[in-house]
Amino acid sequence: MDERSAPRVKKRRFFKKEDAALYIMAMPVALYLLVFAYAPMAGVLMAFQKYNVIGGFFKSPFIGFNNFGFLFSSTDSFRMIGNTVLYHFAYLVTGMALSVTAAIIMSMLRSARVAKTLQTIYMMPHFLSWSVVALMVYVYLAPISGVFNQLLSTARGVPVETDWYMTREFWPPFLVFMNAWKGVGYSTVLYLAVISGIPVDYYEAAMIDGAKKFQQARYITFPHLRFIISISLIMSMGGIVRGDFGLHFLVTRNSGILRPVTEIIDTYIYRALIGLQNVGLASAAGFFQSTVGLFFVLAANWIVNKIDPDVAMF
Repeated sequence: MDERSAPRVKKRRFFKKEDAALYIMAMPVALYLLVFAYAPMAGVLMAFQKYNVIGGFFKSPFIGFNNFGFLFSSTDSFRMIGNTVLYHFAYLVTGMALSVTAAIIMSMLRSARVAKTLQTIYMMPHFLSWSVVALMVYVYLAPISGVFNQLLSTARGVPVETDWYMTREFWPPFLVFMNAWKGVGYSTVLYLAVISGIPVDYYEAAMIDGAKKFQQARYITFPHLRFIISISLIMSMGGIVRGDFGLHFLVTRNSGILRPVTEIIDTYIYRALIGLQNVGLASAAGFFQSTVGLFFVLAANWIVNKIDPDVAMF
């Protein structure tokens, strides 16, 4: 065949004029990630240095992995890491269970006005900062004038002055409750968005066959949620050693007596950074958390791939 008569293969262009609007729309997000996610990665170098402002990145002395040893040098290190991991799984299980349940219930409500009202109520705590929530919690848990003590005093008929900020056994379940109270609403909206995309024909066919609400949720709604649930589980593994600083530091009012049951890596590093003023320690902790999180994300995705490749992340 003559080379001149052979059909020419068009080269694929990365940028296409017809996609210009999409590129413009994506530009703010790309710039945000570049400035706040990728550019700060150069600071990882501080994790291996005894960083000082005068020397900067290039003249600060290199000390290898000494900063990482700080995380494990304390006698409370393993307890702190254990608390972080256990709280993470407790928050994950309770939050996901409540969010999926709330989303399914609200999707089955016949009154759109009631569903919107409940959705608004669930979402409100998400927009409150932990500083505001900590003040609200103190109103209930204050040793003498707190609402909890007032209610107990009324119920028992004798004055109750329990100092809840000194009662260790109270806080693990209470922290799980507070995390769910603040975060369930946002997750519920995510699952509701998926449920709203399920064809109505499925439910109508199920009702004709005599399926009850529970059966509809089990055989129609939940299977359609398995992809988003799987992605949420995989992504959550990235924070397995990264705790909620605001919840564990502000809500507990940094009570020393509660640290054995509320201490996590983030609060530990904050106190160490304030006391020692060593930026390298904080950088090492952040690098450790990110590396472990990446490993668990890859491991979780590998496990999901083995179980059901259709719902894996990659």
